[in-house]
Amino acid sequence: MDNSLRGRTVVVTGGTRGVGAGVARAFAEAGARVVACARRPPEVPVEGVEFAPLDLRDPPAVRAFFAGLPRLDALVNNAGGTPYRLLADADAERHARVIELNLVAPLTASLAAHAHLRRTRGSVVMVGSVSGGRPSPGSAAYGAAKAGLENLARSMAVEWAPEVRVNTLVVGMVRTELSHLHYGGEDGIEAVARTVPLGRLAAPADIGAAALYLASDAAAYITGASLHVHGGGERPAFLDAATANKPTDKEE
Repeated sequence: MDNSLRGRTVVVTGGTRGVGAGVARAFAEAGARVVACARRPPEVPVEGVEFAPLDLRDPPAVRAFFAGLPRLDALVNNAGGTPYRLLADADAERHARVIELNLVAPLTASLAAHAHLRRTRGSVVMVGSVSGGRPSPGSAAYGAAKAGLENLARSMAVEWAPEVRVNTLVVGMVRTELSHLHYGGEDGIEAVARTVPLGRLAAPADIGAAALYLASDAAAYITGASLHVHGGGERPAFLDAATANKPTDKEE
């Protein structure tokens, strides 16, 4: 058991529901002091997690929030998301707001936290997405932002070494309280889960465990890395379309 985070201070952005709540819970259970910041308080508070109201798209407020912390050992940039929206169905300004939340806000928070993290030799964990590494129709601005976030983390890791480590979780599909809206109810969730090699969607706790590892002393020599937490990824579509290596009627 790695107890390196016991007593340390961790901030989880967007840590009030879904993946963020799972991440916050994992750090709290590891004995850290956890502060979850978001615009709205959690509907179901997580034991051991403090809530701080914060709009991450307000840079002066973000700087004031981090300046008010007595110390900081780890920052998990989890806040983000997007509605389903085809590119031609909205103007550039609306897509830009998605990029602002998913790329600019983590940069803002990381810069505001930098001085603290240098003093404690802490770490930043970016919560990325598989959408950043493949076409993302219906959420193209989100996918572009997540691709940029992963690149930002690699550059940040080089610039801020050796005092601050920076890594990215490349997250696949996660079962949260809103999954039924994305996948069409329980039947849709089960159908989507069958496309994942491990046979299920991730739980928020799976993402929390991975974030906990990257922020702990067990990962002391890991920086600039991308850890894929996606259950094995997605089965390539061509495998189902190709006729080679499929049994013929005679073979059956």
